[in-house]
Amino acid sequence: MRRLRAWKQIWLGRFFSCVSLKFTMANTILVGAQWGDEGKGKIIDVLTERADIVVRTQGGNNAGHTVLIGKQKYVLHLVPSGILRRGKKCVIGNGVVIDPPALVEEIEGLKRLGVRVDGNLFISETAHIVLPYHRLLDEQREARKGKNKIGTTKRGIGPAYADKAARTGLRMIDLVDAGRFAELLRDRIRENNEVLKAFGAKALSFAKVHAIYREAGDKLRRFVTNTVVMLNEAVRRGKDILFEGAQGTFLDIDHGTYPFVTSSNTTAGGACTGSGVPPNRMHKVIGVMKAYTTRVGEGPFPTESVEIGDMLHALGREFGATTGRPRRCGWFDSVVTRQAVMINGIDELAVTNLDGLDTLERIKVCVGYRHGSKLYAHVPNDGRVLKECQPVYEEFQGWQCPTNKARSWQDLPVRARRYLEAIAELSGSRLSIVSVGPDREETIFL
Repeated sequence: MRRLRAWKQIWLGRFFSCVSLKFTMANTILVGAQWGDEGKGKIIDVLTERADIVVRTQGGNNAGHTVLIGKQKYVLHLVPSGILRRGKKCVIGNGVVIDPPALVEEIEGLKRLGVRVDGNLFISETAHIVLPYHRLLDEQREARKGKNKIGTTKRGIGPAYADKAARTGLRMIDLVDAGRFAELLRDRIRENNEVLKAFGAKALSFAKVHAIYREAGDKLRRFVTNTVVMLNEAVRRGKDILFEGAQGTFLDIDHGTYPFVTSSNTTAGGACTGSGVPPNRMHKVIGVMKAYTTRVGEGPFPTESVEIGDMLHALGREFGATTGRPRRCGWFDSVVTRQAVMINGIDELAVTNLDGLDTLERIKVCVGYRHGSKLYAHVPNDGRVLKECQPVYEEFQGWQCPTNKARSWQDLPVRARRYLEAIAELSGSRLSIVSVGPDREETIFL
């Protein structure tokens, strides 16, 4: 523990001034504090009970949120998780890139499960759309990288954001205008077919793409509106808004483990640009992190462990909600989480999947990195250095008993409480929520 205190002094002294805030809803940004898949869907669903509006602010259908209500599992890709709460308004913000046919399929799937969507879902008219050539380009570029592939879901998200930055993208406001969309789409397919041919891929048919997207546009038209005005009016009226992030801090295009990242800002600042609600209207940032660490796709992962990965996969845990791929698993990395606290300004922490560690006798926690003779208390920006870093571990005693029945802090085993207190302190923020299972009821508020 002496070494633990020494490490804590190094980085807490450099980076953090922790503020204790009473748990209220207000306007709250929720972000992932690791590499995504932290269990944000469940935490969003639980917090939505206290919110009036839930807003998705970035990413596309390359992300998935899983929510378990009773025996029914819901997997959401573009629609905010708040749609599962009766009477809550849900917004897909301007920072999201939308695959219209996929969104139609998701909405219809929710309706078949008895979820009310009409009157509760609103889509930004300035959100950009993903088109078939984006997916094909994604596939071709990933294939050409060979062993240096990023591990993209090949949903076309990166190329759609690239078109947005290049000012050649199409938006929802274009999709719902039949005449304008046909004209713009014809031009974009003509140009992208030339690029696809250079890759050796088959050219797209304008007629086929137009027919599919025209049908999707007609079905989505009633949801499309000026969400920036809508949200700022809600702020003026004092409504409580929850801003839902996709992916995690270290998949952020600016602050992640580049180039093994997504194509949008997954950190707290993305909630403002992706919704049109300014920073001075935000009241709190909640960071979600697992009691261990996982990552999907390629890229450096210092605490990756075959031991913990095999255990979690054998339990039927840690498979991607979008791809079904087994997630890479490792011990809790406090270097990553305290940097996430710094970048996002995280006020409170929600720790999920504590029950995944219930059977372990000893549990490791990474408190720093060693690279040669150099010690790191932060995440190196040089990916080659990070890949070569060796984790410096402290060990904790496991509790070796089930935690899924706990409904209060005192219900948790003493060793589980000590572990939670330690990883929160190492991360540099206050623990406010503990999840001990996928159900809504398996949640402890501190």
